[in-house]
Amino acid sequence: MFETIDLDGGRRLAFVHRPGKTPGVLFCGGFKSDMTGTKALALEQFFVDEGRAFTRFDYTGHGASSGDFEDGTIGAWADDVVAIIDNVTEGPLILVGSSMGGWIMVLAALARPERVKGLVGIASGPDFTEDLIWARGSEAQQAELMAKGRWVEPSAYSDQPYVITRKLIEDGRKHLVLRAPIPFVGPVHLLHGQRDPDVPWQTSLRLAGALQSEDVTVELIKSGDHRLSKPHEIARICTATQRVVALLDETQRVSASLDGAAAD
Repeated sequence: MFETIDLDGGRRLAFVHRPGKTPGVLFCGGFKSDMTGTKALALEQFFVDEGRAFTRFDYTGHGASSGDFEDGTIGAWADDVVAIIDNVTEGPLILVGSSMGGWIMVLAALARPERVKGLVGIASGPDFTEDLIWARGSEAQQAELMAKGRWVEPSAYSDQPYVITRKLIEDGRKHLVLRAPIPFVGPVHLLHGQRDPDVPWQTSLRLAGALQSEDVTVELIKSGDHRLSKPHEIARICTATQRVVALLDETQRVSASLDGAAAD
């Protein structure tokens, strides 16, 4: 059962929060997905079993949250994550971002650097509106988008087609992250399938190169597609997230030890 929070502008975000020890884990889903997906639920069970705080939610226009999907933008969905961080979670966080969520988690980390201490990307798709939608669109599609404000294309993951709006593309250009160094220095683990038909695995390498962190691991799954939702793939996602948790736990332990030694 989910809860909701009411925000400015009439937004109502649906979320599930499981309290526990920190650093907690916050899952950021993909484009037109929701918080009931296989990866979100598997990660929740994994970390709740460990007694660790875990949160999943729906962006505006997704799942159980209010709003129309076609009104959504990258900036607005990043604001949703920040609202969840500020209003639902406590303490240091690890953000796990799937597909579009891999872009959103970076924007949220930059907005709340005092809270977000680690990142895990699953088939991360930063800058996808520009590099994967606009750049791959035909001249006819681009012209239709500019003239009519939208174009429609089939989805491989749903009976409902994707509606791509001019607003989504233009807002995405304000939030591109792969064009300059990304000032995030915490531990990062990026997983990507090499048979991903939607987001090239090289995108995770670009993201790794842009991040200023010295602790970035890229894990390529040769047989993996975009979903990375097979049992062995989900196990690898859980293990990767647990690794980032362990690194942060150890950092906290060493820091506390050094503080104690300094006090002596």
